[in-house]
Amino acid sequence: MSGYPSETVVRAWTRLTRAQRQALTAIEQALGAAKLPSLAWYDVLLELERAGGTLRPFELEREMLLAQYNLSRLIDRMEQAGYVERRALTEDRRGQSIVITAAGKSLRRRMWSVYGPAIQAAVGAHLSPKQVNTLNASLGALIERSAGKGSV
Repeated sequence: MSGYPSETVVRAWTRLTRAQRQALTAIEQALGAAKLPSLAWYDVLLELERAGGTLRPFELEREMLLAQYNLSRLIDRMEQAGYVERRALTEDRRGQSIVITAAGKSLRRRMWSVYGPAIQAAVGAHLSPKQVNTLNASLGALIERSAGKGSV
């Protein structure tokens, strides 16, 4: 590790953090205005769909886009609303899987109809295609290079 960051690195970090906070706030507000659940619900439903409909809780937490410190309580609320089900695993009686329901798939599609345009409004509308490509490549490199080091 090479000591302290340059002022430019600190400024980039601050801007990245602010941009994320602003975008997430705008997206959460758009979902709320449409009377839809929070982005964490979308994240759970998306990861379940991507995995073929079912994941164990620790797998779900590992795949989620957003940090979810109370995943168990979130799953409880989603299960009560009928969007996911908990199922006991036959090969591990102490384990369980989380399964997306048809209602959960439908909710995720409805949420995307608000979330997608909100991403565009928060990010895409403010950057040129070249800037988006540069940002995507830069953040991808940061994630890739940091992946094995216990950060990002």
